[in-house]
Amino acid sequence: MPQMTWLQFLNERTVNQDTKKSHYPHKKLRSAYRSLKNNLNSLFTWYDNIELGIPNTTNAIDGHFADLKNKLRNHNGLSMTRKKKFIDGFLKA
Repeated sequence: MPQMTWLQFLNERTVNQDTKKSHYPHKKLRSAYRSLKNNLNSLFTWYDNIELGIPNTTNAIDGHFADLKNKLRNHNGLSMTRKKKFIDGFLKA
């Protein structure tokens, strides 16, 4: 739980003078805080279970997705059905 100072900051609301509706001025910060709060139990799974050999980054899979995107870009005329088949074949290889 954040300190009271930060909780008050996160819960600030601003009123639009035209519509009289209020909104959160720190939407992205609130979103980041909520994401961390909700996923905190899963964030360090690789560290807590070293014996599983889970990598601590997603660099390896990012390279595969970049390769897939490049290959799809080279075949940009495919229909959605054929794209799905292409991706399925790519991931099985």
